[in-house]
Amino acid sequence: MSGDRDSLGRVGFDLLTIALSACRQARATGRLRVSGRPGGVFHLRDGCVVAVESPGAPGPEARLLRSGRVGGEQWADLLREAGGTRWPQAGLIAHGYAGAAQLRVVCMMAMQDAAFAVVAGEVEACDPLDAVFEPYAPVDQGETPGRLLQDAARKLAAVAALPRPVRPDRERPVQAAVPDELRDRLPPRQQELFAHADGRRTARDIAFVTGLGVYTATVGMARLLGDGLLELPEAPASASPVTVRIPPTESLRKRSPSTVPGPDPELLSALAAALTAGTDDPDPDPAPDPAPDPDPDAETAGTADPPAADEGDRTPRTDTPEAVDGDPGGVRDDEIPGHREAAGPATAPRSASLVLPGPDAPSLPRREPGASGITETLAPERAAVSWKGFFRLRHRIWTPDSGT
Repeated sequence: MSGDRDSLGRVGFDLLTIALSACRQARATGRLRVSGRPGGVFHLRDGCVVAVESPGAPGPEARLLRSGRVGGEQWADLLREAGGTRWPQAGLIAHGYAGAAQLRVVCMMAMQDAAFAVVAGEVEACDPLDAVFEPYAPVDQGETPGRLLQDAARKLAAVAALPRPVRPDRERPVQAAVPDELRDRLPPRQQELFAHADGRRTARDIAFVTGLGVYTATVGMARLLGDGLLELPEAPASASPVTVRIPPTESLRKRSPSTVPGPDPELLSALAAALTAGTDDPDPDPAPDPAPDPDPDAETAGTADPPAADEGDRTPRTDTPEAVDGDPGGVRDDEIPGHREAAGPATAPRSASLVLPGPDAPSLPRREPGASGITETLAPERAAVSWKGFFRLRHRIWTPDSGT
């Protein structure tokens, strides 16, 4: 930290000074929000600052609780008695936890420490003054903005003048290897700071844990660094860069239909030949089943088979439902599944050939409603019937002409 402020911090400090000076001249009452790191809120009454709140510094409540003056259960009881008031000043005085003068000192120290945390950080902007006036633990006699900012700048310059200066929210020192005798000779406040320096806490973090001020913790850590009791850890080595390889743009381009490879003609010919050979050759090793014994009851029972038809014509007659006696729809028993095995070995199937549709082949037509034959096959004017619907109705519908 060379100097009390760097160039960016100087601009923010001047911006805050101008905003508070304008409020002082107008004798305004309200709150001024300061955005930045850590930022904060300045509460003003008649142009004087009566309270400062910042996430970068502990408030009066944290100072009382962390220091051990008031316990957690006692503080909860005080809040219940005060009806939810954030700052139970009357209860603290009535129960003897702190005196009126002591509470004024605590509130003043908290206000000055919060102003130091805002100035030591980064000030980005100052919002317009808000007329809402809700200060937390205000002081009775306000402080002028110029004097408050001058005190914060003086503290920041004192930290920068130390041999090993640190910033309240940046450095995270660790304990150095020192003998126990030297550690025991440290003052109680420095021993407490030394015990909490674990490489993960900044001066601001230690201030919240111990209940000390941010300025006090920052100065104590800077002195321990100068005495060699604390040391700053080395910055971790930067990770090796990861190389990301992007494929060329040509490979991501959409292909045209002409460049899409088609099926291999030789592979299709070999597949067609294999399917044809598999259907032409009959099964060489099926053994004929022994003929079942004739059933004497079967000779006299049942209906007579229709006259034999030409072996070449396997198409059933479908002129009218009464085309074949005892069989509506003109279907022979050997065409019905279950009767073919009893009728004898079937003829050899015809040779199959693989026909692949071309790229310009039309799509298959969609089935129309009623194509199953449940309703249309009963109409006598239809020249063809559906086998699927016929087999569904054959065992359900009885007509006088069927003879069964």
